[in-house]
Amino acid sequence: MPCLVPFDNRNLDISFFVFRPTGVVVEELVEALKWFSFCAEDHGCAYSALFKSIHGNLIIWYGAWRKRSEEKKKLLKASLLSSLTKVSYLAILLDYGFFEPYAGESKDGLHNTKISTGDIVSMTAMPPNSHGLEALSYACLAVLKSVFLKMEGVSSAVCFQCHDRPMVASIHVWKSLESCYTWLLSSDHRRTISPYVNHLAATVEYDVFKVVYVSNDDIINLRFLSTQQALGTQEGSEEEQVF
Repeated sequence: MPCLVPFDNRNLDISFFVFRPTGVVVEELVEALKWFSFCAEDHGCAYSALFKSIHGNLIIWYGAWRKRSEEKKKLLKASLLSSLTKVSYLAILLDYGFFEPYAGESKDGLHNTKISTGDIVSMTAMPPNSHGLEALSYACLAVLKSVFLKMEGVSSAVCFQCHDRPMVASIHVWKSLESCYTWLLSSDHRRTISPYVNHLAATVEYDVFKVVYVSNDDIINLRFLSTQQALGTQEGSEEEQVF
């Protein structure tokens, strides 16, 4: 079964954690984050996935969580960061945060994005300049509505606002890497996209990823370990009581 990314914030809280591996063997980090996904399920994580940069050296962990209060979300974040210290010898945590999806489009008419292992995902992240977050968010929405149906080879797209600091992000899921490259090479960004966002964003970061894992993949070899062993928590500990 695929991993889902919703088009709105009614049912799920969304989080992204961005890592840069410190060693040459990136697969070690991927395996460690698979463990993290497995254990996160017991703490309300409905879907998770790992994105591996095709041209760079970034790994992104995506998690979709059952809705909770702001106070419990803060406690969840603290617990996640504490658990992720166990992979600090494998990677540097560059960025993280909870995001709110506020718009999405799909070529199949669904109201969410489906992600499976092997899919190609492109991501954009933009902090706003002095014009503010709302202006940039609206511009990204306008681009999505005006351009998406004309994009060949894309399956779906979602726009997000970050809860933790001013930032707008988006993801596009492609039918193939070739489809993504073809769009990037053939589309006239300066005419169709840049005029909407360039004057509103302080910087624009863009990368293309391959999905190397989703939480519904077969992880039968992990089942013999308990959640407490994998997350390093003890029965009755403060972390357990948070959730």
